[in-house]
Formats: sequence, structure tokens, C-alpha cells
Amino acid sequence: MTDTATLDLGPQAGIVARLVARVPDARLADRTPCPEYAVSGLLGHLAHLAVAFRDAARKDLGPTTDTAPGAAAPSLPASWREELPRVLGELAEAWRDPAAWTGMTRAGGVDLPGDVAGMVAVDELVIHGWDLARATGQGYAPDPAALHASHAFLLAAAEDESRGGGIFGPVVPVPDHAPLLDRAVGLSGREPGWTPLTSPGG
Repeated sequence: MTDTATLDLGPQAGIVARLVARVPDARLADRTPCPEYAVSGLLGHLAHLAVAFRDAARKDLGPTTDTAPGAAAPSLPASWREELPRVLGELAEAWRDPAAWTGMTRAGGVDLPGDVAGMVAVDELVIHGWDLARATGQGYAPDPAALHASHAFLLAAAEDESRGGGIFGPVVPVPDHAPLLDRAVGLSGREPGWTPLTSPGG
């Protein structure tokens, strides 16, 4: 993954932070494209993954990198409006160190090459940014470099016969001529046309 070894997560992290800033308290209980998360749970998940992948980049391995994503329901910190943008910024800064993309690290209790962990972090920011935007009625235009990296990562995972589900849901077919974001969303197991009102089943 040498082409993405210098990918700056800052622009995409900033986009997600701005989405977070515009989430009204009244929307925290609303549904999201992730059936297991309401908006508050999705924000809690973003906070936890930002810390985990920040520490994975730093090779600061311990409780934050060893806990599997499904081990416990993500709790939303009381100061999430301040804390979440802060840790998103720290995540981006940690991955600006070229050493983050080398060697081995750990995230979600799984040992990973640094460049793979970096691509997982990018994909999480892109796809969960879309989740949050859709759930809260906000417009969404991800960072183009992050979107291209996320799509390539998801496409490689979808073509891997050993994939077997994992953190990804079943691929939702999307036409080849659809926008790249829609194709990435479909590869992540989401319906690109999802809205809180039109998709009651999640």
C-alpha cells in the first residue's frame, strides 16, 4: 500500500468533526444506517475508534487497542462535543508520522500491518461519516483522497474469498456508473439510498 502511505487523514477527520458539531441533541436517539447504533451510539463508536486508531498509529498498545469493537456497547462521553473533535484531530496527527504506516500494530484486538490499520482508520472515517450525515440529515462530501482509498480498500475486501463477513456486512449491489461514494457505501454493506424514514428495517 505504498501509494497510501502518506495519506493525510486530517481533511476527512475534519469533515467528520464538522458533522459532529452540527448534531442536535434532539437527534441523539435517532436511527442510523448501522442497525446496532442510534446516533448517540454511533458517536460513541467514533470516539472509541478514534482513540484506538490514534494509539495504533503511535504503537501505544494496551486497553484502547486490545478491545474488540463488539465487546461492549460504545458509551458517549458526557463532553463528547469537545472530546470527539479533539481525538479526531489527534488521530489525524498520529497518522502523519510515516512510522505509523510501517511495522505491525494492533486495533480492535487484532494484530495488523501498520498500512492496513491506516486504511481501516480511513475507511471508518469515510463510511461512518456517511452514516452520521444520513442519520442527522446533513450533506456529505468526503475528502476525495480518503474516499478513493476507502473504496479501494472495500473493493479488495469484497473480492477476498476469505472475507467471510468480519466487520463488513454483505455487499449491496450498486451500478458501476453510480457515484464513487455510493459504490463505497454499497461495498460496506449499506444501501446508498438509506434514510431514517424510507428504510425502517435498517
